[in-house]
Amino acid sequence: MSENTVTVESAATEASSCCGSCGTDAAPATGSALTSAFQVKGMTCGHCVTSVTAELKKIDGVTDVAVDLTSGKVTVGSTLALADSDVAAAIDEAGYDLVGRLDG
Repeated sequence: MSENTVTVESAATEASSCCGSCGTDAAPATGSALTSAFQVKGMTCGHCVTSVTAELKKIDGVTDVAVDLTSGKVTVGSTLALADSDVAAAIDEAGYDLVGRLDG
């Protein structure tokens, strides 16, 4: 993963107030059957990552989230297929804009 990719997997990390300097660099969990990628606009720091991750993890079936701040790519691992409308609502709730789903 690039140095600007942040993966948040633990509930304790989700609840933290991050200023963007933590630089967590963990690999996504391997229990995910499906992986979906999305382009998100407006994220700039670790707090953004924490907010987006927390909202996406509220969606049924989401097991892990990885955010690349440089590109705005958000990769979501899940055990269920994700509806774009659910992802859009979660990203909006976090305060950011979903540009769209990425292929591959």
